[in-house]
Amino acid sequence: MNPTSEEIFVKQLQENQNIIHKICRLYTTDEDAHNDLFQEITIQLWKAFPKFRGDSKFTTWAYRVGLNTAITLYRKKKKTVSTIEFDSSFHKVRQEEYNYEEEEQLKLLYSAISELNDIEKALIFLYLEDKDYAEISETLGISEVNARVKMNRVKGKLKKILNP
Repeated sequence: MNPTSEEIFVKQLQENQNIIHKICRLYTTDEDAHNDLFQEITIQLWKAFPKFRGDSKFTTWAYRVGLNTAITLYRKKKKTVSTIEFDSSFHKVRQEEYNYEEEEQLKLLYSAISELNDIEKALIFLYLEDKDYAEISETLGISEVNARVKMNRVKGKLKKILNP
């Protein structure tokens, strides 16, 4: 018996939800905002899933949808996130608790990253996830050369922030 698209989506999301948590950590400052953004990204992934053709890896596609959702929401500086109603099948995705204490050692880095603009945040996030420039450029919709140039600029900017 072949799994349904819903089952495939739930399995992929369950296995890769740390991607969403990391995006949320970059673009939010408290747990409530983190949870709201997590839910909104999950909804946007679900809405976009029928169009996912598998031309790229699920993770690359999830990064792109997640980052675009976060950037769009926070560029508009919305205080509330509009959501849609969804049926009980969506509750099959169990959100694991995100342990902020484990992230304490990254506090300084996150603080520096928070001073970057939205695109720079996305770029450094993908870089820290060990994505190569081909995948970074595909995810952000820019050329590899542009990704490399921007990355060098971001590294310099972070060095200045961390070592004034």
